[in-house]
Amino acid sequence: MLIYDALVDDRLSAQVRPDCELIPVGKRGGLPSTAQAEINHLLIHHCQGGKQVVRLKSGDPFIFGRATAEIQALRGAGCDFEVIPGLSSALAGPLLAGIPLTDPVLSRGFGVFTAHEPEALNWAALAQLPTLVLLMGGRQLGAIVAQLLNHGRSPYIPIAIIRWAGQPQQAVIASTLLEIEQRSQEHMAQAGWNSLSPCIIVVGEVVSLGEFLRPGPRP
Repeated sequence: MLIYDALVDDRLSAQVRPDCELIPVGKRGGLPSTAQAEINHLLIHHCQGGKQVVRLKSGDPFIFGRATAEIQALRGAGCDFEVIPGLSSALAGPLLAGIPLTDPVLSRGFGVFTAHEPEALNWAALAQLPTLVLLMGGRQLGAIVAQLLNHGRSPYIPIAIIRWAGQPQQAVIASTLLEIEQRSQEHMAQAGWNSLSPCIIVVGEVVSLGEFLRPGPRP
């Protein structure tokens, strides 16, 4: 049995056995989502029913993946489990866009945060980071830009939005903090997108290196 998230590549379903039951339980902002309690129940129910259950998450299950709640539920029900490491989109997305998160001159470190609730973040501290990576921030771009500008980040700092990283439809919108909202709106209109999500947002001087390090012909 495969219980999988919304951002898992559909092509993976072709790799499972024909008799494998697939249950989608993905959570997407603004769309109907399966409650965490229901996911926990599914895992326990099928585990106790003697089935081999794979809980497939995209990226790293321990990076904003709600894995803790599911493991606690499994432990409480006496179900054995194993956690297989994954590669977070916070790392893979920028790499696929040719953006290094560290650089000897431009960035000696980086921070990764979820922008799902921007009001909960310490923007004064985040604005000081050489490189900032934000997940789940597609619907919060305006708030992100406003907070960084209000806390002293230069309006000319480079910023990139990496949409559908690692997929055939991957797109990168690169601009400055001052102009990224307008650029993203123009790109959305041209491409016919309803949303920037799912995306990774990278803020910092290292974004400028993407033009040179990204695979493919130069513009």
